[in-house]
Order: sequence, then structure tokens, then C-alpha cells
Amino acid sequence: MTDLALASEFQPATREAWSALVDKVLKGADFEKKLVSRTHDGLRIEPLCPKAEVHARFRRETHGPWRIGQKVDHPEAAAANELVLADLAGGADALVLTFAGAHPARGFGLNAATADDLDRALSGVMLDLISVRLEGGVAGREAMNLVLDLAERRGHALSTLDLDLGLDPIGAFAATGRMSAEWAVVAARLSDNLTRVRERGFTGRLAIADGRPYHEAGGSEAQELAAVLATALAYLRALEAGGQPLDTARDALSVLLVADADEFLTVAKFRALRRLWAMVEQACGIDPKPIRLHAETAWRMTTRRDPWVNLLRGTMACFSAGIGGADSVTVLPFTAALGLPDAFARRLARNTQAILLEESNIWRVADPVAGSGAFEALTTQLAEEAWARFQEIEREGGIVASLTSGALQRRIGEVRAKRDAAIASRREPLTGTSEFPHLGETAVSVLEPMPSRHTGGGGLPSVRSAEPYERLRDRSDEILATTGSRPRVFLANLGPIAAFSARATFAKNAFEAGGIEAVGNDGFGDFDELAKAFAASGAKLACICSSDEIYGTQAAHAASALKEAGARALYLAGRPGELEPALKQAGVQDFVYVGCDLLRLLDAAQKQAAP
Repeated sequence: MTDLALASEFQPATREAWSALVDKVLKGADFEKKLVSRTHDGLRIEPLCPKAEVHARFRRETHGPWRIGQKVDHPEAAAANELVLADLAGGADALVLTFAGAHPARGFGLNAATADDLDRALSGVMLDLISVRLEGGVAGREAMNLVLDLAERRGHALSTLDLDLGLDPIGAFAATGRMSAEWAVVAARLSDNLTRVRERGFTGRLAIADGRPYHEAGGSEAQELAAVLATALAYLRALEAGGQPLDTARDALSVLLVADADEFLTVAKFRALRRLWAMVEQACGIDPKPIRLHAETAWRMTTRRDPWVNLLRGTMACFSAGIGGADSVTVLPFTAALGLPDAFARRLARNTQAILLEESNIWRVADPVAGSGAFEALTTQLAEEAWARFQEIEREGGIVASLTSGALQRRIGEVRAKRDAAIASRREPLTGTSEFPHLGETAVSVLEPMPSRHTGGGGLPSVRSAEPYERLRDRSDEILATTGSRPRVFLANLGPIAAFSARATFAKNAFEAGGIEAVGNDGFGDFDELAKAFAASGAKLACICSSDEIYGTQAAHAASALKEAGARALYLAGRPGELEPALKQAGVQDFVYVGCDLLRLLDAAQKQAAP
């Protein structure tokens, strides 16, 4: 369209005009605090970005739909086979063979000690029609040999198969704190393995740089990118030192990044990886070539409570990885945090991708966010920050040296502490867990419950963000099972509904995030009636809810009445301001407001509410 006559009727849009309108809305409030957000790397996310500068584009090797991946992680071969055949018939075209003992198996994983075992698990699977990636953990070489032996037994030429053998000794070291031998020995084995599989005709990818250990430990986007780059470079050096040509070594590598529910950061992270890897290739003196980039939705963001919300998180993560340029995506089933997912959960996971691909058609544009000021600016910022952190790891002697010294773990721990504080205060809300909890939710089915937590012994921790709230909910369930009722908090609503409704709703959500059932009512204007209603509720805690105006005249009196009626602990919804001394003197113990340390408050409240 070239006819822009109508546009001349309007004043041109300028940053200055926009800023003037924003100032009117803010009414003196701080622009930085209200409209500018920052990532855990400290990167600024502006509310308005200028037109993007043109950058070199680093995209996938071939344009088309990404691969739909599904894990093969049931311990029993026959059951695994039944699930995987349903996955392939339902649209999956990539399998992730997750063997028992591998960190991503999370206590499950395929038990396959021989090629016969693997053959039973993959009976009816046409290996030459799909993509296959291995997750063998510290037993990666054994898993690799099983797959290659099976492929040859079935008459496949290894050069015709789309295989990622998934060797990742550094990733296993990061996750578990263990390596089978000194790095020099492991590095030499890596090159020997490449030589052996090439002699058998294999032309796929031998090793993978996996970002999951760093993401699950609470690391930032830049830290995950830096660790992945440093790992891939360590493998590249190891293969070259073993006599492999750089081109061959480069072609033997792939990368896995985590996709989470933050669309902007996930898209920027995937796009930044391709840009950064091209910089590594250029520094090594080889022409850039698209690397195979896998995605898996974030374990860190999954929840056990209201797990249906995981479907929404998984959809956003899958969407973001897809438009960010992933070659394959694995969506964790929505019940993954509860145990071994059943066929229904696996179906929803693959259908999430099928809908995005076949109905939304988001794969048809090669780089949908190209030229967007917001995405391009964030991609550039993230790439620059990740490169600086990558250089920091290199100055420490490389990724193995940094992990051995604990330097990288300490830096990730610092970010994790900030992230934990944001989750505790709900500045990073978890829908269905810390926000809008549902105490009456029904259980969902899994094939096997999640086994007891295993720390991995000295490696980076694998932590889900929801765990602190889930522990409180578990404790509440135990009290319910023992006594027949949950811990309760009486909402001491003062005045008319219009005065207390907002804060009562806020308080209900806050307390029920910790498994403390909120007892509501239509409000009170008489303190004797308030005290009687509290005594009849069976609650041991009370939270005063109303407007600031009513707090000024009634809150202290209400607190005294509730204390005399037997309240073990009193709370007030909202910030107390100058009323705090009087309220505390009247018996108010704590205050529930946006930004408070809710986890601390809930832990103390639950203990005081217990029988």
C-alpha cells in the first residue's frame, strides 16, 4: 500500500509527545519504578523502544516446522513402547531417549541395559523417519553405543539418521558434581568417540551443551547462555585437540536451551544464542553455520498445585521457543512435577505444539520478531551481557575450571537468592500457587508418583520456583488429614462491602497460598458482633480488612476485640503507615500487603494456627 494520504491528517508520533502523555498519567510518580522493568541480569526493559537497527540475521539451517519432541522415560520397555507409539501416531516426530540415571529423568528413565532392551522399547519405531536425541547422563557413552548398535542391527546406515547422541560430561558435572575422570581424560575420550562413530558412518551430532542445569539452579538468561557457550567451546577445543578438523568438530555439536513463560526473554535468549555462536565460530576462524538448537520447557516453572496452569505456561514457552528459532521443542507434560506423566498428559503436551504449528501456523515466518524495536533491543542487550559473562568464565580457565572452583555456582546462587526473594514477595507471581490458589482442587493422575527428592550430590541444585509454597500447602494437607480441618484465618471485615472487598479478596488469596483457609463474611460495624463471629468461626487467626479511612478510626478497636476473643495472631491487610504503633499495641502482629515477605508471614501464621 503506497497511498498514505490519510496519514497526513494526523500529527506525527514522537517520543516527546508520548512522554508528555505518560507524565499526565503518572502524576508525578517515578517513571523508572512504574514503567521500566529489569531482568535478573539487570537489563532494562523499556515501555517504548525506537525502531530497530538492522542486524545480521542468524536463523535455523532450513525453514520449516520445528520438530515435536517427546521423552521416552518410562522405566519399563513395554510401557515405554506403548506410550511412544501413541506419541508418534499423535503427531510427534522427535524422540528424546531419557535413560535411567540421567539428570533429566528425575528419578525415572528408561531401563535399557542391552540393545535388546532398547529394541523392545522402540519396537515399531522407524528410526529413519524421525529425529532422536539421547539423554544418558554420566552413562552417556553406554547409551550412545546402544542406540548405534540397534540402528545398525535394523539395517540403517548411520549417515541417514537424524541423531543427537547427547554426550554432555560437563552438563552432567554441573548437575551432579561428578565427572567420570579428570577433564583432560574425558576430553580425550570425546574425540576418540567422535572418531569411532565417524568410522561407523555416523554424521550427526555427538555432544550437546545443555542449559538446563544452570536454569534449574535459578540462573539468569545471560548466565545460561554464557555456560552453554563455554561448554560448547570446551567441546570444540577438546575435539580439535584430539585431531578433529574444526569444521567437523563444529558439526558434531548441538545446544539445548530452556524456554519459560517469559515470552520476551525466551525469544531474545534463543535469538541471542545463534548470534553468539556465530561470534565464537568467527573467532575460531570458521565461517558461521547454523547450529542445531533444541528447546525444552522449564522444569523450574512447573507447579504441583493447580497443575492445569502448567498447560498455559508450557504453551507460552513453546510459542516463544518456536518463534525464537528452535529446531525442536519438548514440552514437559503438565503433571511432570507430580510424577511420571500418563498418556493423557503426554497427549496434551504434543497437542500444544501441534496447535501452534498446524492451526496457528507460527512456523511460517522465519523470524517473526525481526525488526521489532523491543525484541531487537532486548536480544542485543542479552547477547552483550551473556558475552561478558562468557568471557568471565573463560578468564577463570573455562567452564570446567569455573565449576570446579565453585565460582559459577556462587554467581548463580546470588541470582537465585534474588529470585527467591521476588517469589516470596510475589513480585514474581505463580498463578495457581502464590496467586489465586484453589484449596479444593482435585488430584490429577500420574503413572507413578515423583520419587523422594534427590539432591544430586554436590552439583547445582534443581529447584522449582513453587516449592516453598507447595511445602506450606503440604503441611496444610497433613493438618487436614489429621484433624479434619485446615488452619483458618477469620477475615475481620469492617464497614460496608465496598470498603473491605478489595483487601479481603487480597488477604484470602495471600493466606490460602499457604494453605490457610480464609473465613469470609459480609462485614461488621459492631465490635461485639465481630468478636462473636470470630469465636464461632473456629479460626485461631484473624486479619482485619477495610479501607484506610476505616482503619484510622476502627482498626485498633477491632484488634483489641479480636484479641480478647482469643485470636492467637492478628494481621491487617494493607500497609499501616503512621497507624503502625497503635495497631501493634492493640495486638496486630503483622501486615499483609503487596511486596511483603509472604512466605515468612505464612510460615509463622500456619504454625500459630496449628492445633
